[in-house]
Amino acid sequence: MDTPIEILDRAQVGFSLERLASEIVERHAQSPNLALVGIQRRGVHLASRLKELLDRRLGMDIPLGKLDINLYRDDWTTLRSQPAINKTEIFFPLEDKEIILIDDVLFTGRTIRAALEAILDFGRPRRVELLVLIDRGHRELPIHADYIGKKVNTALEEQVDVLVAEQDGEDKAVLQMKERSR
Repeated sequence: MDTPIEILDRAQVGFSLERLASEIVERHAQSPNLALVGIQRRGVHLASRLKELLDRRLGMDIPLGKLDINLYRDDWTTLRSQPAINKTEIFFPLEDKEIILIDDVLFTGRTIRAALEAILDFGRPRRVELLVLIDRGHRELPIHADYIGKKVNTALEEQVDVLVAEQDGEDKAVLQMKERSR
């Protein structure tokens, strides 16, 4: 498979976010303590879009945070280059909040482990739920998503890339072979 296979097109990404927002409303319609936290980089854009949908549907201004997990990664010693550090912006107290943590792809679970550790440095929320646009399996840690846009069966030598208009100029998700290390 040299050519990427499109998993989601622009319309399907939009439909998935609408459906995920509906699921959140079903579970949290009566919760005044709901907050969203997007994982840098693409999770932040997905969280921002979900915030707009939820604010409209729930008639409230849901707090939105941006979380950089690079300092919490467990693979620093095996990286060939240093990861780019982004900003963490959580300008609301996490105590008693029902946090929905948002990322683009769930794979091994290590990114989510790092995100949970980072969140706890900011406070102790009442609950943390996980929302991902794509769940591709292959967990190395016992982590699951509470909200899933699409589940995709993949091989370990494949990768899933989510593109978002805010960063990449278009919305879509593709499956392709990993680039080989040289």
